[in-house]
Amino acid sequence: MSKIKCDHCHLEFDEKVMIEDEIDGEKRYFCCKGCQGVYHLLRSEGLDSFYDKLGDTKLTPAQQKKEDLEKFDLEGFTKKYVKKRSDGLNEIYLIIEGIHCSACVWLNEKVLHKTPGIIEASINYTNNKAKIVWDPEEIKLSKIIETIRSIGYNAYPYDPKLQEERAVKTRRDYYARILLAVFATMNIMWIAIAKYVGFFTGMRGDVKQILDIAEFALATPTLFYSGWVFFKGAYYGLKNRFINMDFLVATGALLTYIYSIYAMVTRSGEVYFDSVTMIITFVLVGKYLEVLSKKQAVDTIDSLLGSVPTEVVVVKNNEKSLVSVENVEVGDTIEIKAGDKVVIDGVIISGEGSFDESSLTGESEPVYKKEGDEVLSGSILLDSVIRYKATKDFSTSLLSNIADLLEDSIAKKPKLEQLANQISGYFSLIILTLAVLTFAGWFWYTAEFEKSLIIAVSVIVIACPCALGLATPMATLVGISEALKKGVLFKEASFLETMSKADTLVLDKTGTITKGKPSVVGVELFDPQFDQNIAYTLTEHSNHPISKGVWEYCKAKGYERLLPIKDIKEIKAKGLEAVIEGKKIIAGSIHFLQEHGIEIAYEGENSLFAIAVDGKLMALYELSDKLREGAAEAIAKIKEMGLDVWMLTGDNEKTAQKVAKLVGIEHVKAKLLPQDKSAFIEKLHSEGRVVIMAGDGINDAIALACSDIAIAMGSGADIAMSVSDVVLLDEKPMKIYESLRLSRRVFLAVKENLALSLLYNVVTIPLAMLGYINPLFAALFMSLSSLTVVGNSMRIKFFKV
Repeated sequence: MSKIKCDHCHLEFDEKVMIEDEIDGEKRYFCCKGCQGVYHLLRSEGLDSFYDKLGDTKLTPAQQKKEDLEKFDLEGFTKKYVKKRSDGLNEIYLIIEGIHCSACVWLNEKVLHKTPGIIEASINYTNNKAKIVWDPEEIKLSKIIETIRSIGYNAYPYDPKLQEERAVKTRRDYYARILLAVFATMNIMWIAIAKYVGFFTGMRGDVKQILDIAEFALATPTLFYSGWVFFKGAYYGLKNRFINMDFLVATGALLTYIYSIYAMVTRSGEVYFDSVTMIITFVLVGKYLEVLSKKQAVDTIDSLLGSVPTEVVVVKNNEKSLVSVENVEVGDTIEIKAGDKVVIDGVIISGEGSFDESSLTGESEPVYKKEGDEVLSGSILLDSVIRYKATKDFSTSLLSNIADLLEDSIAKKPKLEQLANQISGYFSLIILTLAVLTFAGWFWYTAEFEKSLIIAVSVIVIACPCALGLATPMATLVGISEALKKGVLFKEASFLETMSKADTLVLDKTGTITKGKPSVVGVELFDPQFDQNIAYTLTEHSNHPISKGVWEYCKAKGYERLLPIKDIKEIKAKGLEAVIEGKKIIAGSIHFLQEHGIEIAYEGENSLFAIAVDGKLMALYELSDKLREGAAEAIAKIKEMGLDVWMLTGDNEKTAQKVAKLVGIEHVKAKLLPQDKSAFIEKLHSEGRVVIMAGDGINDAIALACSDIAIAMGSGADIAMSVSDVVLLDEKPMKIYESLRLSRRVFLAVKENLALSLLYNVVTIPLAMLGYINPLFAALFMSLSSLTVVGNSMRIKFFKV
């Protein structure tokens, strides 16, 4: 039986055991399903020119782990890790194992984007976390995992608790590799010192040969064990036609190692085994410190998500039972005691106590809550025992919403990061080209192979695409985690960049500058027989702050009888219309009633809620709202930053001017409808302004959607989460100032990082090409460049707003 080659790995086997496959009319043979799968994948991705480059080189047959793929499609796995979106798509966060640089990110994203059924695939370089969105009708999750594995990486679902275990395992692996590398380097340096001394004082050839062999014995395990991570990364980069940082390190060290063996065997020239161990040791230690720093940056986020209890005490028929948080339903009664974290939103039905909401709002002062008050997931009960009724399930509670938004914010890349990734994608290829040209130039100039090779190796080793790739994601990750500590949640990392460039802040009055809870300060009845239960019934059907204020007043005064009502209609920012007990009711602002021919004379500065019955004015409710704490101070500081501040309101001119004067705002627009507010923001855009809009998220949805950055003062309300770009978990206006300051500091760090990484490469690469830097110092400088970027980003932690 004749033997034929496998079309992937080029190993020869008997024809009868080969898998035959017809591709484009030609017969292809494969030794196993793994080789067949990789061959088809490379062809489908347009990477089949790999085989032309491979020539007759033989590969190890591809091995695809399939024994555990089925678990990714099991119902239990899907329920725990996969989020089913309202548009019918599925979403999961994965940790991609084996990513070493931005080139790895590029490769994985490219392959995933080309896979049918995958809608979105974005990977964050700082923590190797991937957000995958796919159509379950077209592709299974197991197939996605299989695709990632087929290009040399591995993936598993993101779980903060498991992540810590894997991080410990990774650190131990690094420890072992670094320990060997450091041991070899220290010993090889002693040998090198002996050789240098012998160079000046004289040393016999046989003694020098023994020292060379000792250096070889120490350099070999350092290169192939400690440096294995670089060879592995380089292999998968080449396999997919991509030159990455690992390739540069592995090539530089291997070339030096091979030449040193040649010099040792032939006894011609000097050996550079010390440079081999130095390159591997310095870069490995630098990468390890980088991993530690990146982990520290995400610890704030993981501490929020990782400390969530998996079970809660549910009370049914006076019997307590532990129930998984995923199985708690709306309406269930949950019991918590001192020290317990609230996992599901609800309303207290029994007991009272103090809650620590610092993880949500950034405020350390405990909040006292009693029966009827709302409790938010993420807060911690400090004392007593409380029972509350769940108003949401686990997946829609505030803590889960925050977790989802955080994942999105980290996954979505700012424009600067996308640009840096594109540059670093070509960077390694350019460096390799420069190294070849450097070798050719020096060899032509000096005719010394040894010197030319060592200088070319220095060029390869000193170049660092990692610093460029880390410049933006490291700073934005630290910025997002620091913002979270202050109760500010950016829904995308790119919003930090946009906010830092803003020059105009537009504020809604009610609910943003004021508390949004106006109370009745005066009532005038034009007919003593007017039944104020009409006002109570009408305002029961409105969520507007003015309506709520009147409703609270009526309830407090005992007017809380609901009358028969029909044909109710709410006109946004104007008022209400309805028929109550057969009478036509019109209620709302002065201008709304004037539109219906009802004249009202009012000269005061407060907000009004007027009620007319069958065209006759019956009652006038005068309301006043209190300013939010620190509003004037926050606006003054924002103006000091150079931003123009505008106040927009649907209220009357006098009320608007009164509030604006109290907080120090000169630019005011009053009597605006929602569409008028959005038109004004579009006008600012036409003037070239970058606009931040802060509103209550309910009445300002149109204006918020038109702005460059939308801030909803929602205190965790669903509507605020959905319409805003930045969520303030604490509604104080000072948080707007803090988020502005932090965004500018993060963007400054990004620009500093990019400048540092570009300056480093512009200065060091020419010096290496000119022969001023040897491989030992090249490896040291390369590691320091990445650590400098990481260290500069960590300075954000010490920034005081």
